[in-house]
Amino acid sequence: MMRAWGNRPDTAVVDEPFYAYYLRQTGADHPGAEEVITKGETDWRKVVRQLSGDGPGGRQIFYQKQMTHHLLPEIERDWLGSLTNCFLIRDPGEVIVSYIKKNHEPTALDLGFMQQGEIYDWVCAHADPAPPVLDARDVLEDPKRVLRLLCGAIGVEFSEAMLNWPPGLRETDGVWARHWYSEVVTSTTFRRSASKPQDVPARLASVYHACLEVYERLRENRLR
Repeated sequence: MMRAWGNRPDTAVVDEPFYAYYLRQTGADHPGAEEVITKGETDWRKVVRQLSGDGPGGRQIFYQKQMTHHLLPEIERDWLGSLTNCFLIRDPGEVIVSYIKKNHEPTALDLGFMQQGEIYDWVCAHADPAPPVLDARDVLEDPKRVLRLLCGAIGVEFSEAMLNWPPGLRETDGVWARHWYSEVVTSTTFRRSASKPQDVPARLASVYHACLEVYERLRENRLR
C-alpha cells in the first residue's frame, strides 16, 4: 500500500515513524533494532508534531504508514483526530505465518490486532463518518476496484499510478527495509502469493483466536 501511494506524484510518504520509539521503550528484539533507534526519532511528541504538520515537499497528500503496535498506550490519541484515518486489515493466520519467520513466539500485542481494535474504536468515537477499512485479501483480488473505493471514501481522486510501480528500495523506506521488505522490493504491482497457505502452529492457537476476534469485527465494516 505504501508503494501504491508513494507512486503518486501528489503524495509524500513516511514509513513507520514511531518504530524507533517503540523499540527503545519495549526493548523488542527486532532485526536491526540498534540502527533503527540510532537513526530514528525516539521522542513520540516530536513524531506527532511532524505527522500533524504539512506533508514533505509541499505535496497535497501525506501518506503515513503506521503499525498499530508502535502506538504504545502512553502516546496520546488526540492528534489522530486531525488526520484522515484508514485501516488495513489482514487475516491473522497469514500475519502469524509471515511474522514467525522473524519472531518465533509472537504475542497478540506483538501482532498489533488488539491495538488496531482500540485505535479503530477511538477514531470511530471521534470522527464522522467512520474510517474506511480495507481487507488485504480484497485489495489483492481486485486492487483497482478497492483503491477506487478507498479514494472515493476519503475524497481523493483515484490515480492509475497506484496500480504499478518500479521495483527496488526507496529513500522513504525505513532502515529496516533490508530485514523486512524482501518481497516488497521485488514487487511492481499488487500480487497474490504463489505459495500455498500454511497452518498456524498449534502453540499459537490462542494468539490466533484473540487476533481473529478483532479482525472479524473490523472486517464487517470493510469497503466492498
